[in-house]
Amino acid sequence: MGGCHVCGILAYFSGHGAVDSFRAPMADALELLHHRGPDDTGLQIVDNDVIFAHKRLSIIDVELSKEPLPYLDDRYLLTFNGEIYNYLELREELRRKHNAIFVTNGDAEVVVAGYHHWGEQVLDRLRGMFAFVIWDRQERRAFGARDPFGIKPMHYLQTADGLFLASEKKALLPFASGEVDPVQLSHLLTFQYVPEPHTLHRGIKRIGAGECLTWAPSNELEIRRYFRPVFHPMPMDDHQRIFHEIKETLRESVRLHMRSDVPVGAFLSSGIDSTSVVALAREFNPEILTFTVGFDNAGYSEVDIAQESARHLDVTTIPTKVNAYDMMEALPRIVWHLDDPVADPSLVPLYFVAQKAAEHVTVVLSGEGADEFFGGYLIYREPLSLRHLTRLPDPMQRGLRAMSRVIPNGVKGKSFLERGTTPIEERFSGNARIFANDDELRRLLKRNAGAARYTDITRPLYAEATADGLDDVTKMQYVDMSTWLRGDILVKADRMSMAHSLELRVPFLDRDVWAVASKLPQALKVPPGSRTTKWAMRQAMAQVVPPAIVNRPKLGFPVPTRVWLAGEMYQWARDILHNSGARDLLDLSYVEGLLRDHKAGRADNSRKIWTVLVFCVWHAIFVAKTLDPGIPRNASALLTKPPSGWRLEEATEPII
Repeated sequence: MGGCHVCGILAYFSGHGAVDSFRAPMADALELLHHRGPDDTGLQIVDNDVIFAHKRLSIIDVELSKEPLPYLDDRYLLTFNGEIYNYLELREELRRKHNAIFVTNGDAEVVVAGYHHWGEQVLDRLRGMFAFVIWDRQERRAFGARDPFGIKPMHYLQTADGLFLASEKKALLPFASGEVDPVQLSHLLTFQYVPEPHTLHRGIKRIGAGECLTWAPSNELEIRRYFRPVFHPMPMDDHQRIFHEIKETLRESVRLHMRSDVPVGAFLSSGIDSTSVVALAREFNPEILTFTVGFDNAGYSEVDIAQESARHLDVTTIPTKVNAYDMMEALPRIVWHLDDPVADPSLVPLYFVAQKAAEHVTVVLSGEGADEFFGGYLIYREPLSLRHLTRLPDPMQRGLRAMSRVIPNGVKGKSFLERGTTPIEERFSGNARIFANDDELRRLLKRNAGAARYTDITRPLYAEATADGLDDVTKMQYVDMSTWLRGDILVKADRMSMAHSLELRVPFLDRDVWAVASKLPQALKVPPGSRTTKWAMRQAMAQVVPPAIVNRPKLGFPVPTRVWLAGEMYQWARDILHNSGARDLLDLSYVEGLLRDHKAGRADNSRKIWTVLVFCVWHAIFVAKTLDPGIPRNASALLTKPPSGWRLEEATEPII
């Protein structure tokens, strides 16, 4: 078995040579990525045009696959982050058809050899997660790409000096202006994350999921989309055949995702996604370790259910418990690792369960992507419940909409009429919509964010989905795959695992699994007359996972922030608002009012408060630089010393 894994990449391509002056700044910036690859560090100047720097976490072919990886008598140099799960098969094909020569046992060499022989079409053959860049010394041309679903990150910055690329944005900040983009702040407050391709810093962007880039000193950076997930639902009468296909395709994906020269474990929650992955992984390694996380608060912990599943599957599960004080103490480090705020509270337990897993294994399998692929969110049932209204003629819908406006708030039926007479393009913006009211958003934002609205992000996605002829349920899946999955789910999965030098793999987000999921009709995802979601997947896994899990709604690592913000976290939250230095951007007195109302039980404002708190911590670290997140080694070189000595940890005492 062989392969290579670089978890932190940093590259600089000069538009005018003379890169030597960037050696020291690049070496310093590289230390900001140390957590992504503590096993090896490298920095190489190539022909005075390019600097390749990397931090390596060794997973496969630990000894041979050093980076940057040369190929074909040093014509090509590659820096690579990810795993190619079908690299053995591709290696054999390249040898058989093209007499390709390999000097390592790694998957990285397959990528660069494939590029030499197949050109950009190599991307259509790679089955895995990746972000890489290749420098062709002969053509003086760079080519790079991200995987189809956006599992591995790549950020870029263009300046008068050239092009910078990095796994994480923080490594580009020393070369950027550091100005906050108010439009993206508006989107953050709506979506609870910054949608691709943007970041909160002007000038720094992300290569999108399924995109590739080319750059040469004499040309502009060119980015194009080589992969778009296209749903093509088709009628299916033979249900048993499709259930079998789902199960066997996922089984093969899990088998490939377990290729490694280091121990592989798995996350285990209470739902069917992670349980399915563990059940299939156990077939290939009966000794696989699993990890779960929960809280002491009633109704919020998945530990008991996960342990029940573990007993049924005869695997060991190692639990972790998180309390409010753990959460408060860790939040600065978590936000530092995120790069941009992601105000999803579930990333906190994910951080702690990854920390526990890293004590035992180097790689974990996880269940991300199943909901987007197979139709797993309860909100996907909404078009079915509203179908009697949405099918009415436009004049009748307008009349009902007008009627809904005069019905007092809180009266039963008002929301139903409003939603049923609102087009899906305006009704659904993805899985999260925090500050949804335009007036509320304008009140919160101190600076004019222009005409930024959530529809600026979703409108082109709905246009693509409509052109594909999709039904409303599948349109919602498409929007979530293009926004929520990339901006929230996969960002937190990558950053919270990499914070502990742990590689997280997602067998659901696989090309072959997608090929099966993309053809499912609506009725096999959210069948009419049922509260079930992911129906076809549940039926497919019914013989694999414990019966009690098959139809259990997922909890998804729920976090008791609603309870904690009214109790243990109240004073801590007030201190963050007062000390963040973000009052020139946000009306934090308004947020303090939301916090008081929440504590008094007048409203559940927890999601809005949490979204602002995470931004405030981010602002204190990356903009005001008044907060040291407690990151070891040289990473804190990004920050100034806190002038006031303020530390969030100081505000974590219980409120009397």
